[in-house]
Amino acid sequence: MAWSSLRNIIWGELPSNKVERSLLFKIDWFILSFICLMFFSNYLDRANLANAYVSGLKEALNMKGHDLNNVNSFFTAGYTIGMIPQNLLLHVISPRILFPINRDDSSHLSSIFSTLIWGTLTMCTAAAKTVPHLYAIRFLQGIAESSTFVGAHYIMGSWYKETELGKRGAIFSSAAQVATIFSGVLQASIYKNMNGHLGLAGFQWLFIICGVITLPIAIYGYFLFPDTPEKTSAGYLTAEERLVAISRLPVKKKTTLDRSVFRRVLLRWRWWGMSLIWIVGGELISIGSNSLMALWLKSEAAARRNSYGVTEFNYYPSGGTAVAVMSLLGTAIWTDYTGKRYQVNFLIAGCVLVSSVILLVYNVPTPLKFFAFYLSAVSYSGQASNFAWANDLTRGDDQERSVILGSMNMFSNAFNAWWSIVFFPANEAPRWRRGMISLVVLCPIFVLLTVGVRMMEARDERSRLESCSRLESDAQIDASDEGQSKEKEGSVDLGEEESRITSTL
Repeated sequence: MAWSSLRNIIWGELPSNKVERSLLFKIDWFILSFICLMFFSNYLDRANLANAYVSGLKEALNMKGHDLNNVNSFFTAGYTIGMIPQNLLLHVISPRILFPINRDDSSHLSSIFSTLIWGTLTMCTAAAKTVPHLYAIRFLQGIAESSTFVGAHYIMGSWYKETELGKRGAIFSSAAQVATIFSGVLQASIYKNMNGHLGLAGFQWLFIICGVITLPIAIYGYFLFPDTPEKTSAGYLTAEERLVAISRLPVKKKTTLDRSVFRRVLLRWRWWGMSLIWIVGGELISIGSNSLMALWLKSEAAARRNSYGVTEFNYYPSGGTAVAVMSLLGTAIWTDYTGKRYQVNFLIAGCVLVSSVILLVYNVPTPLKFFAFYLSAVSYSGQASNFAWANDLTRGDDQERSVILGSMNMFSNAFNAWWSIVFFPANEAPRWRRGMISLVVLCPIFVLLTVGVRMMEARDERSRLESCSRLESDAQIDASDEGQSKEKEGSVDLGEEESRITSTL
């Protein structure tokens, strides 16, 4: 009994219906496993740049000043340009094609295209001879990867209930953090064992190996990804399971992908509110997303303030990644249990505020700096909670859901394209004073935006309940009136019958 209760809190209650239990097991196995592997590969190909930078890439390409930030900005530019168009295309082109995973014979080439192309571009990075080569490769890589994060959240929102979504979203986001750990460990191992092998530097082998990893993942998705509930033709789902997949989620309004979409979406508060929340929330992960701890360690070693080497540059930041995974899973369990996804943002604001103040003061013991870097990783929990929140808010309109999820990620990345250059340039290591001040300022703004969106959500919930109450009341009145009318008709009929009998006698 205790185990059952604990399982329900951690993973959610099992459906009472046998068919729905079977369906949930299958979509966890095939959808969740694939999008996690895809995002793992995706993020591995992103994270390896920072690991390569502190493991010889900087010196090999003579990178200086803002070069690393500029490379990341080119990736962000490509990622941002492709985001909303690719997410809206999910309504026109099967996700099994756009997500590179259709089993239809006519689309064999497109079915593994996106996953394979970013893997190929990752391997091409090993051949880069100049910084502009990196700019071009990362820009194209950004375009190829632009449907991954938002598209996966859209697909999860199409299959999972609200009480199931947070934990699955957290597991999905955790795949990126695991990739970050793996990239650091992999780079340290490659540098130790393969540096100079066949005339290639350790960081070049990292790019090649990370690219090769994408191949089996693409093949797996090609054969087993099931598409959306309305369009699925996956052989492992029975006809009854397909019907349950549609019926177990709220009924959606009939909406179309046309010119009215943007007018319909932009006039609602949800687009503005959630986009603003994730513009700020996306910057609150700056300490981790800009690999500041690895850059800080390398800067300290260069100044001979410690004896850290390439192994430490790659291993030590993994502690922050572990914190990110634990906070993602912990907050997801909590929000699926309570339904209060907005509360995670208050936790994030508090942790980032403490971390940024410590790193702003800076003249503190080294263990306290380690604590600050690790604590800041709690900010990653917002990836799962805020995108699950957006899915919850927009379940009644698929096009609105696509635009909002895409806008959240697009605006966050567009903002970050210049934010990281201005506030967290690599050449300002080890302090980033302006960057830490910016985080201190953003924390209260994040809280205010969250409170504002929560108030609007509560207002809509009250309005919906009042509307339902009025409809229920009207239905009761109509039923009462109908009953009284039938009673009168019965009385009249009885009176007429009595009169007829009397006259006969």
